[in-house]
Amino acid sequence: MLSASARPYIDASVPVLREHGPSITRRFYADLFAAEPALLDLFNTGNQASGAQQGALASALVAYAANIDDAAALAPVVERIAHKHASLGIQPAQYWTVGRYLLAAIQKVLGEAATPALLAAWDEAYWLLATTLIAAEARLYAGAGDRAGALRELVVSAVQRESDNVVSYCLQTADGQSPGPFVPGQYVSVAVQLPSGQRQLRQYSLSDAPGRPYWRITVQRELARGERPEGTVSSLLHAGLKVGSRLAVGTPFGNFTPALKRTRPLALLSAGVGVTPMIGVLNALAELGSAAPILFAHAARDVSGLAFRGELARAASSLPNLTSLAFCESLPEGSIGEGVQPGTMVLTREQLAPFADADFYLCGPLEFMRAQWSALIGSGVSAARIQREVFGPDLLEHLLG
Repeated sequence: MLSASARPYIDASVPVLREHGPSITRRFYADLFAAEPALLDLFNTGNQASGAQQGALASALVAYAANIDDAAALAPVVERIAHKHASLGIQPAQYWTVGRYLLAAIQKVLGEAATPALLAAWDEAYWLLATTLIAAEARLYAGAGDRAGALRELVVSAVQRESDNVVSYCLQTADGQSPGPFVPGQYVSVAVQLPSGQRQLRQYSLSDAPGRPYWRITVQRELARGERPEGTVSSLLHAGLKVGSRLAVGTPFGNFTPALKRTRPLALLSAGVGVTPMIGVLNALAELGSAAPILFAHAARDVSGLAFRGELARAASSLPNLTSLAFCESLPEGSIGEGVQPGTMVLTREQLAPFADADFYLCGPLEFMRAQWSALIGSGVSAARIQREVFGPDLLEHLLG
């Protein structure tokens, strides 16, 4: 718990961070990478180049300061971040480095306003969060029985094109076995060597049931859009991975994991490549022959984005209480199929009625999840029954928002 002496300074920091947060985070990352270039491997270079990472950290600092006394709000966020850090192999010593440069950036940007008392308060607040994360990550590493950041080489055993820009890769051990158990909804880190020689890690959901003799990841090639450049890692994977290719893959982590043995309804709402953890969960439920009411609703920009339609149909044959809905923003006239609706995802009261007491899981672009969250809350769904998976740099800010 934050000390009484530090709390007034953290409370007073909220409006200051709203104004100066972006300047602080730009200075922080510039100084951090100049002194510790090896840490660049842990950060998405595209998000760094676009400024998304800096902006997200600035928002996260505000969100943390505003919620620092709300243990109920912070606990699930800390757990989600700990899983992400464990997937990246974050180690305790790196918290010392980050803390030193973050406090230095606050001092440099705020100048005389960064009094010793203010800096001491933020040092305390930082370590309050850092020590909680270090402990949570230690438990995850111990549970996984693996060292921090451990990667192993897996072999691509099959390649499946799901849509124009989405491809699935089945991964096995060298002797053709499953790499091991996981919980549906979890993800793995994949390491890719860039042409520059720099290594980058990306997280991909495991998109099939754990009973298969392989792990499957599904990669959407990120196309250039507006000021956003083409995704370097996704493009390299699409161009380079073939049957027989070898890929460095980490241990499964993540707690976006709905209970499978259930009687309560479950609603899986996704957009774009956010469908990947959902289809893994659905396939696992189908293997169990679950009788629970299940809503599987997916949104795409166009028909080509409706991946896994064949698997969805197969799962339906084993799930007697499955309701499947699809939404397409761009739908050619006359191409509306069963369960496909034009426009963005808007669930009607009639569609939601059978799932009034469901657990809701959301995955997709931030705008999509914000819209669904607001609509569900507005329809009376308790926030405690809504879970969101966030892979981008907005993790803490979005989950607290």
